[in-house]
Amino acid sequence: MSDLTELTLHEAAACLRTGEVSSRALATACLDRIAALDGDLRAFLVVTPEVALAAAAAADQRLAAWRRDPAQPLSPLTGIPLALKDVLCLRGTPTTAGSRILQGFVPPYTATAVQRLLDAGMVVVGKTNCDEFAMGSSTENSGYGVTRNPWDLERVPGGSSGGSAAAVAAGLAFGALGSDTGGSVRQPASFCGVAGLKTSYGRVSRYGLIAYGSSLDSIGPLGRTVADAAALFSASAGPDPLDATCLPADVPALDLESASVRGLRVGVPQEYFIDGMQPAVEAAVRAAIAQLADLGARIVEISLPHTAYALPVYYLIAPAEASANLARFDGVRYGPPVTPPTDERDPAGGSSLWAQYEATRGQGFGAEVKRRIMLGTYALSAGYYEAYYGQAQKVRTLIRRDFDAAFAQVDVIAAPVAPTTAFRLGAKTNDPLSMYLEDVFTLPASLAGICGLSVPCGFDQHGLPIGLQLLGPALGEAAVLRAGHVYEQATPWHARRPAAATP
Repeated sequence: MSDLTELTLHEAAACLRTGEVSSRALATACLDRIAALDGDLRAFLVVTPEVALAAAAAADQRLAAWRRDPAQPLSPLTGIPLALKDVLCLRGTPTTAGSRILQGFVPPYTATAVQRLLDAGMVVVGKTNCDEFAMGSSTENSGYGVTRNPWDLERVPGGSSGGSAAAVAAGLAFGALGSDTGGSVRQPASFCGVAGLKTSYGRVSRYGLIAYGSSLDSIGPLGRTVADAAALFSASAGPDPLDATCLPADVPALDLESASVRGLRVGVPQEYFIDGMQPAVEAAVRAAIAQLADLGARIVEISLPHTAYALPVYYLIAPAEASANLARFDGVRYGPPVTPPTDERDPAGGSSLWAQYEATRGQGFGAEVKRRIMLGTYALSAGYYEAYYGQAQKVRTLIRRDFDAAFAQVDVIAAPVAPTTAFRLGAKTNDPLSMYLEDVFTLPASLAGICGLSVPCGFDQHGLPIGLQLLGPALGEAAVLRAGHVYEQATPWHARRPAAATP
């Protein structure tokens, strides 16, 4: 087999079971490809060859034992190389959330979602780059450099899970975990031409995830195909006593091979097709909806009337939660402390605790994180709480009720993931509002706590991927994965590979 990294996760798993390839061979192929390509892509912050090869050796032993006795239980993910967004803790491995304030932090525990994939026999090849504390839409806000899009190295991969999306698209790993607070799995999946699933709030344990917005954060998989993402979802989701917000709902069995969209009611919200959208994006998404109709789905025009309020609501609620969550990063318990300037020390030559906090946070946090902390602190401050944060929570309820009403009429909702394809590096870094508008189609689902899938549905005139967003009700992952898989298998888009990812 000429290039193992061209395989999908499911193809690689089949080869492992027959013994055609070994887990060590797959891990080595990914590590070699990382060494060849990641100097340009910068998808990874930490590569873990020793950890990967040790896990691959253990997986090969399990596979050999299974081939001798197929009656033994064996996870379909055994021996598959995986990448992890650097907001997910992995015991003994540096974890920074893309922030200088966490430089050198090595967690003593592993996130539940990650542990479940390790228990399934997966092989971690490294931690991927992300916007600092998952705050961003381009992976340009990382404290450790920007990640580039493998379809065009002069463009962003999306964010904040840009490193994970770029790694999967470029064949550096067979799958990856990311996190989605306002679109951070779906948007980079769209920009990089891979499948990405935002799970329902509480569907996957957040234990071991470095928090951004605690009422919004969700962990989700990225894969080359919908089936690959579904396999990662099935293995990582489920109840967890370590996370009080994790729902006590069993993960449904997913039979994608027999899936059909015949008779499926697909809602198309008028509010998601707006002035200013890139024409190629609208054309591709409308063509995808027409394809679903050709496959037997019933298209229903719907309205989500409070969609326009999602952007301001999100940028009040998420920064408010971030200002509380990030208060713990002060140079005392995490990360290296910074000594304040001489003129801020006390007369005895020492420094006050507050001066140390200010110096550490001033140097450790990047500009976007500081911006959101200030926004959130203001929204929560005395005299403004009810006017801003309180009102935002009320409108959030209206957005959720819009989806409740819609899902009484339809089974899934089809819409664009983002109004544009991947933009050029640096194009929006000095215009925060323009950057925030990239999430205008992903924020409502995050506020409502429902699930959503990005699946490739075409390319623009520059050869850049376009994503179709399929939204389902809370705990409705099975429906969106089935619909996404059927659409994907009827179209060629997922089979293309980026030229920039060629060594």
